[in-house]
Amino acid sequence: MKPQLLMAGGLAVVVALTLSSFLGVFEDKVDFNTQIKPLLNKNCIACHGGVKKASNFSLLFKHEALAPAKSGKPAIVPGDADASEFIRRLTLTDHEERMPLEAPPLKPEEIELLRKWIDQGAEWGDHWAYQPVEKPDVPQIGTFWSRLGLAENDELKWAKNEIDHFILDKLKAENLKPSPEADKATLIRRVSLDLTGLPPTEKEVADFVADQSPDAYAKVVDRLLASPAYGERWTGMWLDLARYADTKGYERDPGRSIWRYRDWLIKAFNEDKPFDQFTVEQLAGDLLPNPTDDQLVATGFHRNTMTNDEGGTQDEEFRVAAVIDRVNTTWDVWQGTTFSCVQCHSHPYDPFVHEEYYKYLAFFNNTRDEDVTTETPTLRFYKKEDSLKVQELNSWLKTHLKQPRQLQQVMQFVRITEPKINSHDFDEYVNASLLDAKFFGMQDAGSGRIKSVDLTGKNRLIMQWGTKAKNAVLTLHQDSPTGPVLLTIPTPANGRDTTMIFALPTVSGRHHLYWTLSSPETPKDWVQIRWVSFQPALPGQPAHELGEMDLKLAQILNARPEVTPIMFEGTGDLARKTHVFERGNWLVQGKEVKPDVPKSLPPMAKDLPKNRLGLARWMVSREQPLTARVAVNRFWEQLFGTGIVETVEDVGTQGIPPTHRELLDWLSVEFMETDHWSVKKLLKRMVMSATYRQRSDVSPELLAKDPFNKLMARGPRVRLAAEQVRDQALSVTGLLSNKLYGPSVMPPQPDGIWQSPYSGESWKLSEGEDRYRRALYTYWKRTAPYPSMITFDSPSREFCQLRRLRTNTPLQALVTLNDPVYVEAAQRLAETMKLRGKTPEQQIQSGFRMIMLRDLAPKKLAVLAKLYRNTQTYYQQHPDEAKKLLACEEATPQLAALTVTANTMLNLDEVITKE
Repeated sequence: MKPQLLMAGGLAVVVALTLSSFLGVFEDKVDFNTQIKPLLNKNCIACHGGVKKASNFSLLFKHEALAPAKSGKPAIVPGDADASEFIRRLTLTDHEERMPLEAPPLKPEEIELLRKWIDQGAEWGDHWAYQPVEKPDVPQIGTFWSRLGLAENDELKWAKNEIDHFILDKLKAENLKPSPEADKATLIRRVSLDLTGLPPTEKEVADFVADQSPDAYAKVVDRLLASPAYGERWTGMWLDLARYADTKGYERDPGRSIWRYRDWLIKAFNEDKPFDQFTVEQLAGDLLPNPTDDQLVATGFHRNTMTNDEGGTQDEEFRVAAVIDRVNTTWDVWQGTTFSCVQCHSHPYDPFVHEEYYKYLAFFNNTRDEDVTTETPTLRFYKKEDSLKVQELNSWLKTHLKQPRQLQQVMQFVRITEPKINSHDFDEYVNASLLDAKFFGMQDAGSGRIKSVDLTGKNRLIMQWGTKAKNAVLTLHQDSPTGPVLLTIPTPANGRDTTMIFALPTVSGRHHLYWTLSSPETPKDWVQIRWVSFQPALPGQPAHELGEMDLKLAQILNARPEVTPIMFEGTGDLARKTHVFERGNWLVQGKEVKPDVPKSLPPMAKDLPKNRLGLARWMVSREQPLTARVAVNRFWEQLFGTGIVETVEDVGTQGIPPTHRELLDWLSVEFMETDHWSVKKLLKRMVMSATYRQRSDVSPELLAKDPFNKLMARGPRVRLAAEQVRDQALSVTGLLSNKLYGPSVMPPQPDGIWQSPYSGESWKLSEGEDRYRRALYTYWKRTAPYPSMITFDSPSREFCQLRRLRTNTPLQALVTLNDPVYVEAAQRLAETMKLRGKTPEQQIQSGFRMIMLRDLAPKKLAVLAKLYRNTQTYYQQHPDEAKKLLACEEATPQLAALTVTANTMLNLDEVITKE
């Protein structure tokens, strides 16, 4: 071949390759997250993922997908689809070799997409929610000249803030236009229900309609954000997340006094506690330096876990169940991810491996609650004389203790009674048992061991115990049941549990301690010990006998103050080791792990402690990709009915993709950086947008194109939440109490709902204004929740529920027509209607204006007037029925008919819906 031809041929090859590379730049790049990951999740991950790794091949992580499979060769060769076994197996015809097995083959265009992805280098990508939150540019709207102010433009006229720019950008792409602003009466009702959970008053509507100033709406929003009702409304939402209840759950479901946590929430929302601080205090308030009472109460978030008081249950099993619930709930609430899957195996879809679950669990594993009936640890609130004794002790300690840390430790024990050893941890029983599987008990000649106690510097034993045994003697031995005697004490004679303090001899080092009991007079009577604590003596007290302040401390500890469950960290001997549970079974423990966060997320800063406080601070750090997104998405869902990510509970790879991802990220950055985590500023930005203010009317064309309003071309139209349905009925009829805070109440409910076979407790109807308090104060029994709330889709609160799925059932109408609360509201409304009009039509119209703040349409008025007259005729013929309905002897057919009509109006779809 001639040299010229060789050169020409070589040049042609170079040009062809160069041209190919050049054209490749313009080739559409395959996106892993939006195009490839959904295909893999749908068709491959079930056999090649976190749970199963058939042929040692997994597509969950990049390093696994590109690693050699069982054959020793990689299934995916980046840059060469033809050499990739992955592609070959997808294109085979033999059903025993073709992938996916026992499933329809992939479509040709799907295989071609996968081929193209591999040829482009098989680049991996993190799911959008796990990528850093970066602030996108706000889309421009209007024309060039209108942005300069030289021409008018409908888009610029409509938009109120940056939110609207993002919405308009999507609407334009779909050739859609937004809806005009709702009328003032509808708008104020909408924003009032959204921000405070209550409808506006007639005067508030009239004032808003009359106010023609440009900032009239902004003034309404500011007033609502400043209202005490604002905190109550958002607390109601958060109680679902916190699985708040007034009982402990499971079969016995006894009472729990934790209402102070609810009060903390109301105050936190009303004072606009920054969401990062709000997070830290709930997850780790007890670990803050010198925590306040409020910060300790805030940790009640994770003391809402259920505890099992049934006899025969194992405390450690249900302690572990509570810790697991805390891990899952923390991820649900703040991370919006199904991390619970990782308890038993590596996540089949998201980048979390099995071991990481237990590293995360280790953050929560040292809390001192242990599924005991006393709910310890609790924060004690002393009153009257007991409070004075505490102040006296505190003042005395300040003059006798040199180090503030020592004072803090003593007062910590006074308020929390920690650290202590719960008696279910005793072992080596002889003639002893866990009484009702709860607390350690001994009979005559019985004994039990307290394992490995460090007695150095500890010359006081504090113990809570009780018995009916007569003249029994309890002895504490060192090292064995017959070892040196450290203490000999007669049992208390009062027969009830008593906290007592005893002086101990000086002993150094770590020892096993043994209890023995001599009870010859009543050998079958049990001596029960609930807990013990080994402490140094108070300053200035005798070393080996009790002093005056010891006795003062004993009096304080024997008080019966109000308490609320809190989180408290165990340290030293009370710290626990954490092991991986094989396949999630707490009885099959694998290797030990230390606290850490998943590797797929940013690491914890080196200066953060590896405890709950460090974890909480990591969760609200700027680098964390999930917390702000999840919070913003949840608040958006509360206002608009659906989140930007519809699956509020799952923003991971199996969740529904966001409709406006750039908007979500922009709001998240604003929330963190501009608003400094202010929830009120975030909500104000949302409700001030033109997007929020739109009419909810929908045309047939728009309904066909966007039936679920994902593009936000119209305003939200959503049924009210369970609490709002009830609160509105009380509010518009003038019955609602504005009383804030305090213990839960028991308003009217149908008979026969609430039964407590274990305790015989009954639903004791609250008196006075407590009958008419807002729904969030209603006593919540997990096994028998307030029926009207459950009917309107409220959860039972046994576990965290991220969003309420709305249903429409005939039972809901039966509740609003027959529940005693709604019947009483109708009675009150009818009495007011009677005074506001002379004719039935005038009375009905006035009643509707009280409820909906606008006039009733003529057709509906005619229907309701007909109902009134038919019902009046019935009650004229059956006067006793009128007396029964109104529960009074002076009942008239007219008032009874008006009550039925009022009840019907309260049940109308538009009344229980936010337009």
